[in-house]
Amino acid sequence: MGVPRDEHKRPSMFEVAKMAGVSHQTVSRVINHSSEVSDATRARVQHAIDVLGYRPSNSARTLASHRSHTIGLIAGGRNFLGPISAISSVEAVARRHGLFLAVSMVHEARCAQKEFEDLCRTFEEQNVDAFIFLTPTDIMLSAACRTNLAEPRVLVTSTHGNLSMSRAGGLMDAAGRDRTAIVGIDQWGAMEEVARLVARFGHRSALYFAGPLQWRDAVTRLLGWRKASAAHLVESREVQCNSWDSSEAYARMNHELESIGSSGARKPTVIVTANDAQAVGVTRALHEHGLRIPQDISVVGFDDMTGVNDMWPPLTTVRPDYESLGTASMREVLRLLGEGSETTFVANAHGAGLIPAELIQRHSLGPVPRM
Repeated sequence: MGVPRDEHKRPSMFEVAKMAGVSHQTVSRVINHSSEVSDATRARVQHAIDVLGYRPSNSARTLASHRSHTIGLIAGGRNFLGPISAISSVEAVARRHGLFLAVSMVHEARCAQKEFEDLCRTFEEQNVDAFIFLTPTDIMLSAACRTNLAEPRVLVTSTHGNLSMSRAGGLMDAAGRDRTAIVGIDQWGAMEEVARLVARFGHRSALYFAGPLQWRDAVTRLLGWRKASAAHLVESREVQCNSWDSSEAYARMNHELESIGSSGARKPTVIVTANDAQAVGVTRALHEHGLRIPQDISVVGFDDMTGVNDMWPPLTTVRPDYESLGTASMREVLRLLGEGSETTFVANAHGAGLIPAELIQRHSLGPVPRM
């Protein structure tokens, strides 16, 4: 009678091989998703893995495949919905492909070149196979492009900023550019949809609340709105904010209303904001001044944050598909690693594959008030 296996001891690849009646090399091939294993053998090995509760060690997989099966991700925007949603999607796709995601969050406006490079070197010591960089600001995009890497990288960013995509690409050497993919949200197209809907409701006078210009999202939305509003004959005045915060938008909206009241100027018929938090602050100021939404003035946001559909009235806004953004990022990683086909994007601009954003029409946007 054999010696019973210690229930507290982690089962080995050799035990899996013995139960499945195969060699340990075959078990390794199954774990590493090799196409050289028949479906019947793969099923037999998987059954043994399930029965024994075997978990392959990453070091063993690395030795077998010369890869760590680890993706390094560096992200800015840790306090914001978009980056967190994208990271969650990236992790889910990585897990489905048997990959581990190592994440480091940094301050998007304070991440200097040395800090970024040091983080990359730390990941390289873990033998990561590729990098994903969520770079919402110019300073992060510059650092991500300037860092010399042997591994493939995927940049997740907006198409416009004070640092253009062509200049950003010029910060990399030719080999680096060949190992780089860029993905983002089609925010320019989203602002075109906003302007079209605003004009369809008859609005010709707008106030636009811009986000902080060190953020590439803010620049892309602002430039997209400028072009689209002009094309649809909507006269727009801009209020430049230094943050995405509702409190700043609330204070600035109060100032605008007081200025309009004291000067006797005509107020705009619609207010478009660069994110939903700004729309919350604007809405509060309008309510406190006795202005009805949308009967007296309409409001449009961006991001479709949780809860804005329960505002009064529910907020018309843009819903970026952050889940698809994360999925596309991982697909580009797999393509660059030679494990996936070309990713199909509905739009491409400035070297970036773009994920669509949906305009969600709710009751905060209505027709121009009757005079």
